[in-house]
Amino acid sequence: MRRSVLAAAAVPAVLLLAGCGDGSGGAVVEESTAAAEAGAASQAVLRDAEGTEVGTVQFSEVSAGTEVVAQVEGLDPGFYGLHVHGTGLCETDSAAPGDPGTTGDFLSAGGHLGGDSADHPGHTGDLTSVYVTQDGLGFLTTVTDRFRVEDLAADEDGSAVILHSGPDNFANVPERYAPEGPDESTLRTGDAGSRQACGAVE
Repeated sequence: MRRSVLAAAAVPAVLLLAGCGDGSGGAVVEESTAAAEAGAASQAVLRDAEGTEVGTVQFSEVSAGTEVVAQVEGLDPGFYGLHVHGTGLCETDSAAPGDPGTTGDFLSAGGHLGGDSADHPGHTGDLTSVYVTQDGLGFLTTVTDRFRVEDLAADEDGSAVILHSGPDNFANVPERYAPEGPDESTLRTGDAGSRQACGAVE
């Protein structure tokens, strides 16, 4: 991917955020960056079903938890769901773990990290959606305290980042549309659509 383009586009956002103080006279971004440089780090390279690289996601330890920095390019404008999944396998036309009869791109990555312990958006691996501009570029920096960098490789099969084809509604379905509450599919996925790109965390 055009890393120089992404890096150049990210500079204004970093400069803008650096001006936001935390109330104690320091800059939140400066503290976060310094902590990230000192902390453990991992990365996932996102590729679509054709094998084309469409972005990267970096994970760094900061004082508040784990800083997630995502950069994507070459996508249609709009919001894309972003999740950490529980298996570090990004295979196209693969079977879902535990359900060999269901196949599709990147189903080998399994469900969301921590998916058995909560409903969406309470999964450990649920993250903020990425917004892609009219230029096809998307940038996201967020911090989560639901997992540490070391948790991404806590078991033998690792973990993966999935970029979904549509926005994540975080199971926020108003009662007027669903008097009985969100259905099972919404609670499991946030209705973020198919798995558009995948990257094993390394």
